Amino acid sequence: MSTPRNDRPRNNDLPDRAAAATGAGRARRTPRTAPPPKQQLGRYRRWYATLHPSLQLIGLQLWMPLFFIVGFCLCYVFAFHAPHPHDVPVALIGSDPTLVAAVQQALPGEFVFHSYDSLVAAKRDVLAGSMAVAYDPSTNEFWKASAHQFQVASLVPATLTAVLTGLGVATPKVTELAPLPAWDEYGTVPMYVMLAWCIGGYMVAMFIGIMGGPLRHRTRMAVIVTGGLVISLITNTLAGPVVGAIHGHFVPLVLIAWGWIVAIGLAVNGLSYFVGRFIAAPAMICFVFLSMPSSGGAYPKWFMPEPFAWLNNVVVGSSMVDMIKHQVYGVGPGPARGLVTMACYALAGLVLMYFGKKWWERRRIRAIVTGRTTMFQDANTANREFLGRERDAELERHGLTSTATGTLQVVPDDGWEDERAAGDVFTGGRDGLENEPVNPHRQQSGR
Repeated sequence: MSTPRNDRPRNNDLPDRAAAATGAGRARRTPRTAPPPKQQLGRYRRWYATLHPSLQLIGLQLWMPLFFIVGFCLCYVFAFHAPHPHDVPVALIGSDPTLVAAVQQALPGEFVFHSYDSLVAAKRDVLAGSMAVAYDPSTNEFWKASAHQFQVASLVPATLTAVLTGLGVATPKVTELAPLPAWDEYGTVPMYVMLAWCIGGYMVAMFIGIMGGPLRHRTRMAVIVTGGLVISLITNTLAGPVVGAIHGHFVPLVLIAWGWIVAIGLAVNGLSYFVGRFIAAPAMICFVFLSMPSSGGAYPKWFMPEPFAWLNNVVVGSSMVDMIKHQVYGVGPGPARGLVTMACYALAGLVLMYFGKKWWERRRIRAIVTGRTTMFQDANTANREFLGRERDAELERHGLTSTATGTLQVVPDDGWEDERAAGDVFTGGRDGLENEPVNPHRQQSGR
């Protein structure tokens, strides 16, 4: 049977504190301490430990599909099942009390008119995204920017036109200020590119948090920065030259994506110290489930219910979509808001990392000293031991045995093959896949 090997070289990211290398270290004797008291387990945990180790691990991961179901229903289905306009800002050149009164009566709470003295200023705000459309009663003309928000540019003029024609006004002219290109007919490219950046950023940090607890800050940050650059290059190459959804702007978009992925990665990395292996939950809540409906990529905030309309001001998705639209189509607010939001998330991540590392180390030492373990740790240990027994049993069925040094030794025995080795490839041996190991006391020649 195989035994653990302790002669492997040390390979971790912790400082070497071998005090035995000094004379004082050799002279100092480590005091004997009593083993930690045995952890008292509840009835449910004792019952759960009797299940098959692999079944224990599966059961402890079933929170993930449940989380996805709840997240999709409460965020995506709730936000998108009935988008309805509310407080949509419309730039009105001059004044038209008759139109305002008719809209408030026919569509209460849906539109808010803002008076402008200058058509130039109204057009500028439409391109910047602060106004949905602009309307000039003197010329009976709408101005819209489809590149900023396709849904707004399509629905708002049509809705207000119905009110105007009901007042006896001729069908107004609609002028496009920023048309969408042929390779992005419905303006969804920025939203999906943003989603790819978000997922890439949080997944890199998520796996660091799950598997890289003892790593130093600089090692974690190096992985995030390097992984962010790789993901940025891949996503922009696929979206641009490969798929053709974006034409040009490769270098600026790579830099924008890199900055956002690093900022998201730092935030998730900081959170991982506090939530451990459950980091996927807060990461997806912040950067997918809440960010996607609140980003304004699918529908603007004026069509989203609360709290998604308010979250548009703080989620990363809205700033990312705005930066992409401004860079590619020249619409939306400038990069200032996006850069400020990016810096805030990165700074929050650094603060969480600073305090989280200390908190994680104290918690880890407390668990070691008190001997406390989690259900997941117990299931992993049981599964590792089970797989070790299965490995030795499988070797024995094929006439092999493992030695103390980890090498394999052939057992010259004509009748070595265990009857359980036969069976269907889909259902396993005749006794199933979860048999007890073969009798370890079976006499074999060559041992």
